[in-house]
Amino acid sequence: MAATVLAIGESLVDVVESAEGAAEHPGGSPMNIAYGLARLGRSVKLLTAVGPDARGESIVHHLREAGVEIVAASFRDEVTSSATARLRADGSAEYDFDVRWSVPAGVELPVADIVHTGSLGAFVEPGGSAVVALLRSRPDAIVTFDPNIRPALVGSHDAACARFVEIARLSTVLKLSDEDAEWLFPRSSVDESIDRILQLGPAVVAVTRGGDGAVLATASERRVVPGVPVTVVDTIGAGDSFMSALIWQLAALLDAGVDPLALRDGSAFDAAELARIGAFAADCAAVTVSRAGANPPTLADLPR
Repeated sequence: MAATVLAIGESLVDVVESAEGAAEHPGGSPMNIAYGLARLGRSVKLLTAVGPDARGESIVHHLREAGVEIVAASFRDEVTSSATARLRADGSAEYDFDVRWSVPAGVELPVADIVHTGSLGAFVEPGGSAVVALLRSRPDAIVTFDPNIRPALVGSHDAACARFVEIARLSTVLKLSDEDAEWLFPRSSVDESIDRILQLGPAVVAVTRGGDGAVLATASERRVVPGVPVTVVDTIGAGDSFMSALIWQLAALLDAGVDPLALRDGSAFDAAELARIGAFAADCAAVTVSRAGANPPTLADLPR
């Protein structure tokens, strides 16, 4: 039986305003991750928040076109969230956010072997606290977490770090960027940050480093995965594509009969397995940066 995946978190519309006009694209890290999983052929459900407006309709069309199943509680009678980037003449941007994130009281989560959360959905209230409660209500699920820190929106550093710790303690696989690690653990090296996170309980910690690849670690193994040489069009969605690939690999291990306990305690991840999983995720991210926007690969797009 195929392992089931549920993603929980925000969907929004990215609006880019420039001298040439405005362009809008569906966005939001948990939504991108669900979309990336569907593009890789994995059945996935998404608990999110979209409104009854044109932007909400564009997100729904985007997700359904890829095959993502949207949980019924995701449809809300409120404006769809947005993030607006106004490009200056020098190419830099200033941002305005209009983000609403909550989880309806008493929501029934669909059954899932793997539950993913992260980004604004993990930190912005009132939904962030509800997400923690939902994760705690599913102790049998494999939890994956990508904080994807947005400093302007996650509240104070102390509050965001406390929430990070809460979810890290519930997680089996935790992925973050080197920028996230620097924000969470100032003046710590990547390896020092990984050590601190592993002490919280995740079996696997992955830190992405842009074109320099990634580091994947368990309590007993650590592997550096090189970046994939590619002509970069833009980096939008690269981290989300990497996370989608990690979840895809976890689901494939469950499909192959690997005991979930071996995932939780890290024994399923020897050095060769970390290298294999990391290489697949790096390939997925490389395809994404080689084309415009958050446009993650299908399996047919990958070199192996």
